Amino acid sequence: MVNPELLEILVCPESKQRLRPADPETLERINREIEAGRLSNRSGARIQEFISEGLVREDGAVLYPVVDGIPVMLLDEAIRLDTLS
Repeated sequence: MVNPELLEILVCPESKQRLRPADPETLERINREIEAGRLSNRSGARIQEFISEGLVREDGAVLYPVVDGIPVMLLDEAIRLDTLS
């Protein structure tokens, strides 16, 4: 779980929009796509490990994965949510 104090200051590095924790439904959709081998990050690399936590940009368009409690705030590692089925 991301520290709430950290979450208060984190913003999307691209748009500067605030971030919120991903809801269970979003994580489930992402993990279904990963299991099917259909999900890539913005750099085009196929994602192979399930995501248990992520931060969603305020507009709902992008998710930044959280790995071992650390948000990965790199644009290339972000997942576009509009590509999910």
